[in-house]
Amino acid sequence: MTDRASASAAKSALRARLAADPGVVGVGVARRDSGYVVKVALADAHAASRVPGDVDGVRVVTEVVGVVRPL
Repeated sequence: MTDRASASAAKSALRARLAADPGVVGVGVARRDSGYVVKVALADAHAASRVPGDVDGVRVVTEVVGVVRPL
């Protein structure tokens, strides 16, 4: 089980690492089961191969949401 503080720290590290990746449209923290994970929103499924499965022991999950554009 990962607590929220650990997940937030992992999120910050991963966000910095993936900042230049055009396939990544968002990085956040999500609740899963009885703990937290880092959730990465992707523009397309091809970007998933560039996202690690965990960061500092915190599980990372991905979701393809498509390209994000301002309204």
